Amino acid sequence: MFSPRTAPAGILLAAVMALGGYGSQNVTMTPAAFENPAPAAVGPSTTASGLTITDPWVKTVKKGMTTAFGTLVNPTGADVTVVSATSPLSPKIELHEVVDSGGKMVMRPKEGGFIVPARGTLRLQPGGDHLMLMGVSEAVKPGARIPFTLKLKDGKILAFTAIGKDFAGGGEDYQPGVGNG
Repeated sequence: MFSPRTAPAGILLAAVMALGGYGSQNVTMTPAAFENPAPAAVGPSTTASGLTITDPWVKTVKKGMTTAFGTLVNPTGADVTVVSATSPLSPKIELHEVVDSGGKMVMRPKEGGFIVPARGTLRLQPGGDHLMLMGVSEAVKPGARIPFTLKLKDGKILAFTAIGKDFAGGGEDYQPGVGNG
């Protein structure tokens, strides 16, 4: 039972829970959280660097290669650099970009990582910057929940859960030697 002294704390807790943005795809977890991953919709949080990701998703695939996308959001006054990514889904993940090379669009590793500008965003999207997952041995089906961890240049991490989605796009085929990424 609430007393007059504890009632304000209870009201504050209820307000925080109600206004906390539950249902968002912005999630940060510690490495220990992967033992019992929390759902993506637990509420907004950020790394100590302030970086978040919105609408993270993974292209469905039977096996082989696939990609992950979303929008990285940096509300701070300094650029944030993503230098690597990991996921239990893939033994190797590369940060990729798509660039024009002699009139042909080609996919290649992103030198120096992804730089998310101060007070800005970086879209990871088909035909642009993306996370390239290689050696995927399990199917990614629509609605699958895939944990990821992004390592930042300053040593901090951003962990999140991406959702499997079917996507045909503009003919991208993230298999070796096919399409333009």
